[in-house]
Amino acid sequence: MMVEMTVLSGGDMTHQTPEEIRALARKNLVPHFTRAEAWRSPGLPVIDHGEGCYVFDDTGRRYLDGLSGLFCVNIGHGRTDIVAAAMKQMEKLAYWPNWGAAHPSVIEAAAKIAELTPGDLDRIFFANSGSEAVESALKFARQYHRSQGHPERTVIIARDFAYHGVTMGALALTGIPWYKEPFEPVMPDVRHFPNTYGEAVPQGGKAADLPSITRLRSIIDEVGADRVAAIFAEPVQNSRGALVPPDGYWQELRKICDDNGILLVADEVICGFGRLGEWFGTGRFGVVPDVITFAKAATSGYAPLGGMAIRTPLVEQLWDSPDGGSFFHGSTWGGHPVATAAAIANIDAMIEMNAVGNARSLEDHFRSGLHRLLAEHPTLSDVRGTGYFYALELAADRESGTPLTTDQAQQVVRKVMPTAMRESGLLTRPDDRGATMLILAPPLIADTAVLDELIGHVDHVLAAVDRYVADNAS
Repeated sequence: MMVEMTVLSGGDMTHQTPEEIRALARKNLVPHFTRAEAWRSPGLPVIDHGEGCYVFDDTGRRYLDGLSGLFCVNIGHGRTDIVAAAMKQMEKLAYWPNWGAAHPSVIEAAAKIAELTPGDLDRIFFANSGSEAVESALKFARQYHRSQGHPERTVIIARDFAYHGVTMGALALTGIPWYKEPFEPVMPDVRHFPNTYGEAVPQGGKAADLPSITRLRSIIDEVGADRVAAIFAEPVQNSRGALVPPDGYWQELRKICDDNGILLVADEVICGFGRLGEWFGTGRFGVVPDVITFAKAATSGYAPLGGMAIRTPLVEQLWDSPDGGSFFHGSTWGGHPVATAAAIANIDAMIEMNAVGNARSLEDHFRSGLHRLLAEHPTLSDVRGTGYFYALELAADRESGTPLTTDQAQQVVRKVMPTAMRESGLLTRPDDRGATMLILAPPLIADTAVLDELIGHVDHVLAAVDRYVADNAS
């Protein structure tokens, strides 16, 4: 039977009109986390290529990438050195599993990452994504405690509104109720404690007395410390809008874990590889966790790669235990030769370009530019973040504290901001997880000119929100 094909080999669709390309997408492609209304829109973005801090759609229009793809492309788009490294590896050894054997690419990538991680987090386990990295850390925490004679330690504690992934274990850790509702019941034995939104250590006070820390201790007491396997937290929490922890917060998490035999897992899928102006975000807060999960910017998005860095003594203790001998977990693609070759080239490029140092040295310029917008836009209620990672929270009126109505918030996230972004030439993320926000995370190579351009785009978006709210006051 003859089957009519509607696409060209090699991905060349240059002969097709933008309308035909979008019709083909709607016919065959199921999107991720995308509303049907947006997917069916004739204005659906189709990104064709990228260069530096910019991407171009299939009509040739340029957009500033204000989210590094999805917190991934820290080194920028269009780097031929990473592409060449991946091609060279594919020509030499396109695939070999990381089971009972190794290959040079995965060995070198693990060594390079271990040089960048804090403390003795020197053992690297590779997966394919952030969700898989978190899933791996969940399984490691449970198997580790079992191997040490504590099989009752199965409870995992994470934070309210935190996003940790989409696989069923990682989804259970995720603290956003409506993400989990379609898939209940998810993994049991998970508890959540408050995040740090609105928290600050008062003058003369201590981080130990923060409401979130107090509640964490009470949960551990309720569950029983001898039943808790691990606490998961992002250095700066993404969901609810770039929540920078108060001074001393991470030290309290470390102390609680040490006092109770609990593993501390830092989910650095977003914060890792320079987003906060340090190679890993926990380094910015002066704490060495037991496990770090990573993904996204490990390759700057040039290939799928995730994983976890584990403290060396923990791996050795599991291996040497009576019922241990191996971490009983793995996957077909974890530590893929091409993906790890891309990671090596990415790390080398980031070091050569001082990408992490650039984010650290220009974060004050970025912050001050965003804070200037507060005086100009009555709907901008807060600017939060650090490094190259910020959330702009919106309200109906900052001065009076009037929040957006439910209808206003939906219109702002789904129509007003996306329309203004297209007008201005900006791609980033309107966010409604706990508040109405605009999330910013430009590539780490962004210089002052790019940051100023980004702030100009944001100014245009906020002006559109101001007009909409003024015209649709409740």
